[in-house]
Amino acid sequence: MGQLQSVNAGNFDQVVLQATMPILVDFWAEWCPPCQKLGPMLEELAPEIDDIVTIVKANVKEAKDLAINYGVMNIPTMILFKGGEEIHRMVGFSPKEKLRQEIKNKLGF
Repeated sequence: MGQLQSVNAGNFDQVVLQATMPILVDFWAEWCPPCQKLGPMLEELAPEIDDIVTIVKANVKEAKDLAINYGVMNIPTMILFKGGEEIHRMVGFSPKEKLRQEIKNKLGF
């Protein structure tokens, strides 16, 4: 996947839990067809909403402990964090506009 920052157990605390703005973590895998469809869409969406949320990616193969810790049972799973706490979870593929609106609604925009 392209431009979005990757997170793993080594940088998750700093990048996600200590972030000053909300963070959307996309838990994904290379072999997952919905993930392959979602990835480019998230890269397209990221600059459009970067004033309210940062989107990062966690490959479940490389960040297995994170997926286990956050109870990720299906992929793609997107978890929205604010102030180091999970505030919303989305499982499966969603169209860009629906995802944008859901994020904005959860963040009060």
